[in-house]
Amino acid sequence: MKKFFYVIKIQYLGYRFHGWQKQPDVKTLHLMVDRTLKFILEGKPFKTLSSGRTDAMVSAECAAFELFLNEPIENESEFLNLFNYNLPQDIRALRIKEVDSKFNIINHSKVKEYLYLFTYGEKCHPFCAPIMTTILDDLDIELMKLGAKLFQGKNYLRSYCYKPTDNGVYAREIFTCELIENTLYTASYFPEKTYLLRVKGKGFMRNQIRLIMGALIDLGKGKLSLDDIRASLLPNSNMKMEYIAPASGLILKNIEFE
Repeated sequence: MKKFFYVIKIQYLGYRFHGWQKQPDVKTLHLMVDRTLKFILEGKPFKTLSSGRTDAMVSAECAAFELFLNEPIENESEFLNLFNYNLPQDIRALRIKEVDSKFNIINHSKVKEYLYLFTYGEKCHPFCAPIMTTILDDLDIELMKLGAKLFQGKNYLRSYCYKPTDNGVYAREIFTCELIENTLYTASYFPEKTYLLRVKGKGFMRNQIRLIMGALIDLGKGKLSLDDIRASLLPNSNMKMEYIAPASGLILKNIEFE
């Protein structure tokens, strides 16, 4: 039987979900996507496969999953509209594109861009909580900017992997790593100044961005030095970074398939 393959780009607010992957007795993004597809496809067989898993409370501006069908979608625009009409309000489908059988959403080469949104110094409006982390201590932002640049390029990143193993591949390249003032996300209840860590690369290990952000926060607090960061990136470093920054500040900004 001939199969039909589609890539669907979606965005979501992850704050009320227990991540992407289906799990017993909790609400996940994959569960809601499949439940909606089952309804609009009226019982026709299908399968979905994500390009990657996001953790609980992590959001996405542009994520992707592959949809496998036994029958073609006759009108992609109408299908997308129907999908959005039935999805919960914190998930939105952006576009759909048919691909051939050679495409594999997991193994196909891709570049991911993540953002981490944060502020510091004072308690924020509660509405900030779903997408922004607030650090109540003072932070040396200029020092953190210097620290972020150390991660850019090829480095040994074992210290920035949650529960690393002896056979993991930790020599990796980060194309972009910079800490900048946030002008992308605005709201009337946001504090006057907010900041973004922007990280771009081909592949990231579990909790890697949050461990990098945690190290930069500890740098900004004076708990780590730039020399500590440099040492943690050297080949065969066994330094262990303890602080994993909260998940709700992390946003998958974009995913590009090469």
